[in-house]
Amino acid sequence: MAAEAHADAGAMTLPVILLARGRYAARLAAAPGDVAAAQALRGRAFLGEGAGPDADGFDAICDHVLVEDLRSGRLVCCFRFLRLDSGREIGRSYAAQFYDLSRLEAFEGPMVEMGRFCVDPEVHDPDVLRVAWGAMAAYVDGQGVEMLFGCASFAGTEARAYSDAFAMLKARHLAPARWLPRVKAEDVYPFARLLRRKPDPRSALMRMPPLLRTYLLMGGWVSDHAVVDRDMNTLHVFTGVEIARIPEARKRLLRAVAG
Repeated sequence: MAAEAHADAGAMTLPVILLARGRYAARLAAAPGDVAAAQALRGRAFLGEGAGPDADGFDAICDHVLVEDLRSGRLVCCFRFLRLDSGREIGRSYAAQFYDLSRLEAFEGPMVEMGRFCVDPEVHDPDVLRVAWGAMAAYVDGQGVEMLFGCASFAGTEARAYSDAFAMLKARHLAPARWLPRVKAEDVYPFARLLRRKPDPRSALMRMPPLLRTYLLMGGWVSDHAVVDRDMNTLHVFTGVEIARIPEARKRLLRAVAG
């Protein structure tokens, strides 16, 4: 149920509802208090209870999506979108701080960076992720986006814990040469160069972050290296999804959820 609700001119703007399914609804933030709530949830999810809000300068230029429990009003998931007219603007993105994305400047179509995706650590209902991805699909379709990208994170900074996952990324999911990000960050794990092992598929999937698994199911690709982010205690890879290349069966599934 994708819909928009706006008040009359001069009145308060009401939230844009991207999707409502069962007990959960996803909407765009409509007031500073909404963004503050998202920052508080991000702080708990990324940094732990009592760590305070997670906030940065990108919050002011992004659209924020909130997934809420309709029964309790509780915020259970959030993420943000940064819209770019084309690859010529990719230097404005969060990911551009960590990766040399100059090759992607040649991408002609509209792009969206999806970032700061998190779920309340106390919530384990798979329907939350379904609603979140349905809202993502509704937003991408509504904006005419041709590439979705972002940084997909592994918890912790110990690369050896994810050897099979990284080996799987090298074997099956590296970016095409024309888009492949180059190294920019000082601290990286160049898994495509270092790993020589064949991945154990079961172990690889078990260690792959859920967000990254979903990107890959949509035909997504990744950088050939991971950035070691010690401030956030993560390893992350640049991930891109060209909308035109998403398998048709996966497109139908996402649009069925979003519709």
